[in-house]
Amino acid sequence: MTTDNRNILARGRVATRLPAQDLDRARRFYAEQLGLEPVDERPGGLLYRCGDTEFALFESTGASPGTFTQMGWQVDDVETIVAELKQRGVMFEEVDVPGLRTKDGIADIDGNYPSKGARGERAAWFRDSEGNLLGIGEPVA
Repeated sequence: MTTDNRNILARGRVATRLPAQDLDRARRFYAEQLGLEPVDERPGGLLYRCGDTEFALFESTGASPGTFTQMGWQVDDVETIVAELKQRGVMFEEVDVPGLRTKDGIADIDGNYPSKGARGERAAWFRDSEGNLLGIGEPVA
């Protein structure tokens, strides 16, 4: 089997799926706090598009543990985005663990993803209305 045949998923697009116990509440959060509207919907699901990627919220009786980042956005100016989202009522996580500490909701992370040509990343995390932990990151050159 050639390398190309083994990497069949590398040619596909990735789309995140996030659970929502209350899809109407989630729709309001994503619209009012994040400024996002679904581009498509079906019974029990909402599809969103950001840039050339997609994510979906799906109605679920299960809940996210919210103990890890489930989805993240790469942005050009994390401070401006965090400030704007705070004005819309988004609450950012404050983290203080060995090797990772936020100040005003933003952490400076050295050595994150050098393959992107960065020496680090500035990052922030928040939870949506359903408890999903979402992140925002800005590569630092």
